[in-house]
Amino acid sequence: MEYTEYYGHGTAAERWERARMFFDAKEFAAAARVLDGLVAEVPEQVAPRLLLARAYYHSAQLRRAETELRAVLERDPVETYARLMLGRTLERQGRDADAAPHLRMAAALSGDFAPE
Repeated sequence: MEYTEYYGHGTAAERWERARMFFDAKEFAAAARVLDGLVAEVPEQVAPRLLLARAYYHSAQLRRAETELRAVLERDPVETYARLMLGRTLERQGRDADAAPHLRMAAALSGDFAPE
């Protein structure tokens, strides 16, 4: 088996488990390689796409993280963690004004907002 085939080898459940193991080991780029194929197969599922976004975020692939987080929010607009991650991803890109509404919404959805 070639090196690149390893990331796509096995059932969806085996690849999900492999991606989680890479992620938990802080091998974020490797996790992203596995998850990229999974997301292509099951684009309607939020969990693999959210973990892919997290892997991109932690490996400083911020534009890719942003794209995946926006896709998650298209499918589930009240996914609080995706909303928070999108805000943080935008902040990390120096786009504070774009980040602010997402961070406020995440705080409101989680009940962590301070009354004015």
